[in-house]
Amino acid sequence: MGGVEERPAAGQLDGLLREVRRQAARGADPDLGRILDWLYRQTGSHVALVADGTGRVESATEGFPLETLPVLAPLLARLSTGQLAAAATGVGALRMRCEGLGTHEPRPVLVVAGSSEPVPEKAALISHVGTALTLLRHAEGSERTWRDYQRKAGQLRFAVLQALLAGEPLLARRMTTGVVPPLLDAGRLRIHLLHCPPSERDRISRARQDPSGYHGPDLLVHCPVFKEHLICLVADDEGEGEGEGDRSGERGRGQGEFLRRLVRDNPRYALGVSGAHPLNATADAYNQAAHALAAARTAPDRVASYHGRTPLDGVLARRPALDWARSLVRPLDSVPKTSVDVTRLALNMPRSAVAGLLGLSRNTVAAHLRRAGDALGRDLTDVRCRATVHLALALTGSGSGSDGSAEAEGGQPPPTLDDLLATERAAVWAGTVLRPLPARHRRTLQAWIDANADAQRAAHALGISRNTVRAHLRAAEAVLGLDLLTVGTGIHDAVHALRISDIHAG
Repeated sequence: MGGVEERPAAGQLDGLLREVRRQAARGADPDLGRILDWLYRQTGSHVALVADGTGRVESATEGFPLETLPVLAPLLARLSTGQLAAAATGVGALRMRCEGLGTHEPRPVLVVAGSSEPVPEKAALISHVGTALTLLRHAEGSERTWRDYQRKAGQLRFAVLQALLAGEPLLARRMTTGVVPPLLDAGRLRIHLLHCPPSERDRISRARQDPSGYHGPDLLVHCPVFKEHLICLVADDEGEGEGEGDRSGERGRGQGEFLRRLVRDNPRYALGVSGAHPLNATADAYNQAAHALAAARTAPDRVASYHGRTPLDGVLARRPALDWARSLVRPLDSVPKTSVDVTRLALNMPRSAVAGLLGLSRNTVAAHLRRAGDALGRDLTDVRCRATVHLALALTGSGSGSDGSAEAEGGQPPPTLDDLLATERAAVWAGTVLRPLPARHRRTLQAWIDANADAQRAAHALGISRNTVRAHLRAAEAVLGLDLLTVGTGIHDAVHALRISDIHAG
């Protein structure tokens, strides 16, 4: 058969193309029923799309005679396996036209049922619809594959972040055997913590993603807890601001400059940047970036780098401080390592964040904390206890006191924490932390800590509103450069600084 009479009318083809274009543009699974209903309106024949020769109907017009399909089963099987391209047959008074779609077996089969054989132009239109369905299904498969790839790439980046936060860069390498992210070959990294609308994180991450699912020498990872945070791990072997000019070699100037440009162009964005750290200290870099982000929210350009203030464990007398810390954490030797690791993370971020990072429930995280707290004889739900244990773990650099005894050199008992904090160097450190803080904000900070970080209780004690308490704390974050309310690790420095001030005031 040939000639003009075999071609569908131009208006019919235009209608089919409009429908295909509409479905392709919406980026969702194809609406097969809509196309089959359109074909029914054009031909007067009922239509079904039968999956892979099993007789399972993917979609059909409302009046399609489903009872004919068992009779057609042998023919559908031959069409599905590619033995036939198309066939026509009769079932009772109905004329059935069947056409296999696509090239990969098992193929779906388009089945058209009518009272008579379709005229040539309608038969041609049926074939065009079959081609359109094939293209839409291929597009659907490609879109699904792309989505699956993006999901798996994001999961792998997240797993790398988890391992680095746990101080395990070698574990991160083992998880990525085959295509190791260049970041894991870097000696040092910085974390850039970007605050942005949650709906824009995917777009930002994909804009910098390379074919292997990474981001050149760096990694951009969705924070699983704070939906407005994008965690950007930036390799820093050559120092921030040094790069070779192309995207694959851009280090600080690559992602760092890109992120700063985003913040400059979007008033809703803010960026906190950590100092440079070895890979096994990624958790420290994250904490610094969180503190910097707290300050960035009120900075004129909404960008802040960590101020570089020496941590308290760096100003205490080393030998006595280690004796105290090892004595305190030694009971953790009796606790499973998993509980110790979870506790270390939970002292650096909210429980909900730990649960999200490790794929645990919040109840499980709480159980690990209770186990560690029971061993230490301390209530780890209390902010002062948490600050004390956090300092001891920072001093020992591990969750165990097994590398030291409970007594100091010479058989003397270890010093107390107050002994360590009574030095002049500790007083200077506390003054550096607190001196920029206005008196009313300092009173609010003290009341908030006294209330175990409960803003409502602090408000009641001060005779002000809960919102005012939070406003004072936000102002304190900006002045001190510490995160108090979002990630919350800044409370450790605040607890210690206020304690040192009390010791020296007394």
